[in-house]
Order: sequence, then C-alpha cells, then structure tokens
Amino acid sequence: MQIAKVRGTVVSTHKEPTLRGVKLLLVQFIDEEGQLLPKYEVAGDQVGAGLDEWVLISRGSAARQMEGSEKRPIDAMVVAIIDTVNVENRLLYSKKEQYR
Repeated sequence: MQIAKVRGTVVSTHKEPTLRGVKLLLVQFIDEEGQLLPKYEVAGDQVGAGLDEWVLISRGSAARQMEGSEKRPIDAMVVAIIDTVNVENRLLYSKKEQYR
C-alpha cells in the first residue's frame, strides 16, 4: 500500500460496465517525509474519500481483492481514509489538524 493525497476527481460517462458506480479519484503519492511526489494515479474509491484527504492506496491485483471488485479492470483502489500518520514519534499528518 501507498499513502496518497486526493487531488481531484475523474469523470467518465462512457466506461467499462463493471466500473459503473465506482468513483474515480486523481491521487498524488506522498513520501515518508510527507512531501508530495510528482507521481499521480487514478484510483477507484468505494470508501468515500474527499478532496485533500490522505488515503491508503492498494495497487495491482490487491486492488481487486475488495468484494465486488474481483473482475474490474482496475489497478489502484482507495482502501482507507487516513486519520493520522506518525513517523519516529513525530506526527506527520493529522486529519483533525488539517481541517482547523
């Protein structure tokens, strides 16, 4: 899994039928220092993530392990919305602090 920040949404009115009902997000990956990396990816979202939230991304075949996603042609899936990230006893991210 990787940590990423939701940067936007991707809207597609014509798509593979198994992707109907799947919200698509544009996410930007984050390094261990909390810095945004120059790498973006489109990920499916079934947990309800919103703009600027930090999320956990599952990639590859693991992205299709969620119930109902086994046959979807998807390479990345948002599997969790992050509340906090601590590295070496240092708070790197707090959702609570972000929205103050």
